[in-house]
Amino acid sequence: MPASTARARRAAPSADDPDVLARFFHGLADPTRVQILLFLLDGPKTAGEIVRHVGRYQPSVSAHLTCLRFCGYVEARRDGRNVRYELIDRRVRRLVEQAERILTDNADRILACRVIAPAE
Repeated sequence: MPASTARARRAAPSADDPDVLARFFHGLADPTRVQILLFLLDGPKTAGEIVRHVGRYQPSVSAHLTCLRFCGYVEARRDGRNVRYELIDRRVRRLVEQAERILTDNADRILACRVIAPAE
């Protein structure tokens, strides 16, 4: 069977599919990606500004920006010699802001969770 036929037979991703929803949150599950998103809440930033802000090497930041772009959280736009990144979906902005509000009341429980705790 040709690859194009196999792709056509796959079901379209569904928002109520737990695997798709988990992948959505997985895109947000890295501290560097969250730091980038928080930085972009103030408006578009160049790649260099993002690198300086997060304090990581450029290839690492570039990989995180690629993930955020593929997930549909940010968009890259050429601006002369620079590339500017910005949040492209207001719902993602609201989701990050809502998470901050939830953590105001729930941070201790999140940090105490042994299931999602960082490896020691």
